[in-house]
Amino acid sequence: MAAAALEPWQVAAPRRRRSAARRPRPREAVAARGPEAEPEVDGEVVLRRMQEARKDMLISDFWSSALETINTCLTKHLEQLMAPVGTLSEALGNLHLDSSPDDSDAAPGSIPGETLLTGTCHWKCVCYGIGNFSTCVIARNQLTFLLLFLEKCQIPRSHCWVYDPLFSQLEIAVLNTLGVIVLSENEEGKRSVHGERTIFYMLHCGTALYNNLLWRNWSVEALSKMVIIGNSFRGLEDRLLTRILQKNYAYIAKILQGLEEQEFPLTSQYTDMFNDTAVHWFPVQKLSQLSAPTWAFREEPDYRDCEDLEIIRNKTQDPSATDSNSL
Repeated sequence: MAAAALEPWQVAAPRRRRSAARRPRPREAVAARGPEAEPEVDGEVVLRRMQEARKDMLISDFWSSALETINTCLTKHLEQLMAPVGTLSEALGNLHLDSSPDDSDAAPGSIPGETLLTGTCHWKCVCYGIGNFSTCVIARNQLTFLLLFLEKCQIPRSHCWVYDPLFSQLEIAVLNTLGVIVLSENEEGKRSVHGERTIFYMLHCGTALYNNLLWRNWSVEALSKMVIIGNSFRGLEDRLLTRILQKNYAYIAKILQGLEEQEFPLTSQYTDMFNDTAVHWFPVQKLSQLSAPTWAFREEPDYRDCEDLEIIRNKTQDPSATDSNSL
């Protein structure tokens, strides 16, 4: 790929691991074929279109409002973990603005003076279900937001894991070029945080994916380290019948009393990309108030009788590898 097509998101050495995602919703299926869909092109064109999306997003009211929302939520999340309280830079570990382009921990393509460097607070990020960003405008803007967010919070791309079973070989190559880790297997969201602060970026994913993630981290210690940017849990509660929520998505039903969430701002320019999106975190104080029987229930979700399951199942996963999903 031409060097010019990679600026300011430059080449980084690819790495691969494993995880999960969902099947596309009807809206996304239409998006893949509708007016905003484009023929698949080569990597240089994809990167150029992402650069255009980046420029548009940076000057939008949505970007500044969304970043403020995330700032507020991360500050509260770290506050409940006895972390420093304050602005985004303080909340993420005494961050500062004099970034060095030669810093080995800097995100590929970081721009001096525009990004933040992490101090003692280290985050990891897992992204599920972006979709076909080479041909879909919605998916491309969602990926663009993720990359900008990583830059702003100075989370190294090598600390970001990405998976969608819909990725084409072209898209995998582009993601490797951008320096994020493309997971090679579908874990259906059953990924442990292993005691590390982890942000899960899961826009418009299937409900079972969130349920699986909660199950895999079903403890006060693990959930309190987790932030989820994805479908509003309160919205799921409103849309699903109570009996369906409790039967098919028991962990979402149980965690509703133990979470805080704040919705993303909506603007006309990005409504289709970020509608029904919220930032979720799980305060220790709230989690500790849940009953002992709530925590004692640890059965793995079973969706055999669930209609309209909105994830792609992994039919080839080796059972012996169930606990090998460390980030």
